[in-house]
Amino acid sequence: MIRFAALAVMALTLISAPAQALDLNSMSNAERALFRAEVRAYLMDNPEVIIEAVNVLEQRQAVAETAADQMLVLQNAAELFDDGFSWVGGNPDGDITLVEFLDYRCAYCRRAMPEVAKLLAADGNIRLIVKELPILGDDSLVTSRFAVATKLVAGADAYKQVHDALMAYNGEISDVALRRLSDGLGLDTDAIMARMAGDDISEQLAKTRALAGQLNISGTPTFVLEDELLRGYLPADQMAALISEKRDAK
Repeated sequence: MIRFAALAVMALTLISAPAQALDLNSMSNAERALFRAEVRAYLMDNPEVIIEAVNVLEQRQAVAETAADQMLVLQNAAELFDDGFSWVGGNPDGDITLVEFLDYRCAYCRRAMPEVAKLLAADGNIRLIVKELPILGDDSLVTSRFAVATKLVAGADAYKQVHDALMAYNGEISDVALRRLSDGLGLDTDAIMARMAGDDISEQLAKTRALAGQLNISGTPTFVLEDELLRGYLPADQMAALISEKRDAK
């Protein structure tokens, strides 16, 4: 990064120089050596220029990444906001949509859960969509299949109960543990367990994984707030500030 900044400063120096000096190839070895020495001396005397150049570069990269993410969201809007199978909570008619890609075995997803709940409690006009993205091994896959099976068998409210319970569960993932969880919630455990191996569940999870790939999502949690990708955990107050900006921009 520092070397790039120095090269950037050199390029700016060349651009501001007379046209004849722009062609380094036309310089003699002595002229090139002198020029390089002058650039080095300038940077040594003005090291803040390097920091300024790095800051400008980082700002430009951030702007470019945001624009690229927004294009990805636009291109995948139908799958993100209306796939026909992901759980929808909060206010289904809210003016702001927040999508969360999560994994039940992800520590940061667990950390984000109360923050999302706090956000929804404080703002009754947010539509929340949960995307099952089990990427942390077999236990992640089993718990996602269990959650989706619960939704298919018992409906959205039961899914939310299981979702919350899985986020809080720290024990071993096994059939016995999942049955105990389901029984404790008063659900039709046999039907849910039988449904877990269904091809329709495999198809849902595959579609979500493919969508994550299209969006360059490699970790959880990842949020999509309207047209913006938010990669990683964010506290409720930061998400609330971003939501306020989105509303102001409408």
